Amino acid sequence: MLLWYAMADSKQINFTIVPADPHDHLRTYANFCAIAHTPFDITLTFCEVLPLTEKDLHEAEADHVVRAPVRANIVLPLPMVPNLIAALQEHLRVFADQAPPESWGKGPVH
Repeated sequence: MLLWYAMADSKQINFTIVPADPHDHLRTYANFCAIAHTPFDITLTFCEVLPLTEKDLHEAEADHVVRAPVRANIVLPLPMVPNLIAALQEHLRVFADQAPPESWGKGPVH
């Protein structure tokens, strides 16, 4: 992402932000995302929904709730959200050009 920064003495500096070293951090898998918002930000809560055990199914029949372990909570300022959506749409378009959606497999969509 190309950004610019205007300094107090009216100089403008253009720069690109890149992750310092994405391989320094472990990847975290999530197959469910709950979304909440306030007037100021949006919170994405990523969870991992595992195959349900007999006990999970029995509990879900009683209260219609399945608890999923939270893997990450990401809070985004609202001005960042449209750019995130545009970037995700572009990556999805490129991915779909390489592998049509029919080949992505079946699974829950949350």
